Amino acid sequence: MDYWAETMQDDCYLIAADGWKAETARVLVKNNKGKEVDKGWTCDLVPKPLIVARYFAAERAAITALEAELETVTAEMAELEEEHGGDEGLFSLLERVNRANVAARLKEARADPEAREEAVALHAWLKLSDREAALGRSLRDAEAELDAKAYAKYPTLTETEIQALVVDDKWLAALDAAIHGEMDRISQALTQRVKELAERYETPMPQQVRKVTELERTVNGHLARMGFSWN
Repeated sequence: MDYWAETMQDDCYLIAADGWKAETARVLVKNNKGKEVDKGWTCDLVPKPLIVARYFAAERAAITALEAELETVTAEMAELEEEHGGDEGLFSLLERVNRANVAARLKEARADPEAREEAVALHAWLKLSDREAALGRSLRDAEAELDAKAYAKYPTLTETEIQALVVDDKWLAALDAAIHGEMDRISQALTQRVKELAERYETPMPQQVRKVTELERTVNGHLARMGFSWN
């Protein structure tokens, strides 16, 4: 019912009004000057991720690989900066670690025989910076190409394809994920409850009684030695 209220109800209204049509619309937003700016496109009935997942999985996988590689390079740069940062680090002479400052300092370091280690570190950072920039460009180009392919795919969709995208890929997939999520939540709650019960009843009652009796006897012995007695 939550999914019906959030998404499915609106989809059914669209289908009842217009039929099984997947029509895109440009997203126009006014800037602070009152001018409309094109922020891309959208489709309420069949969102872009559904088209990408069904028809352009290879392109999406390539973009994911680029994102992972870019993240790795960025992490390596941060690690290099941290390793050689600080007041006494090799990058300490730089006011700010960026490409212009690193390139200028590298030129100076190469002319100084005693700054060989610094030159190596600066050169490594520049190579990573070049790789990061190249990956960023490749990623932007790949995303733009995929966006164009997905946008061009909508007018070619048949009614049967739209029905499969909406019913199978959108509705049933969302309901399946929600059901499995609820099942996982209940399973985890039951597991935690069973664990609590197992810990609570780990020691059998007869053993607990014996333990209490032994402790009581010990306490009474201590009290007797201290001069306390009772009838």
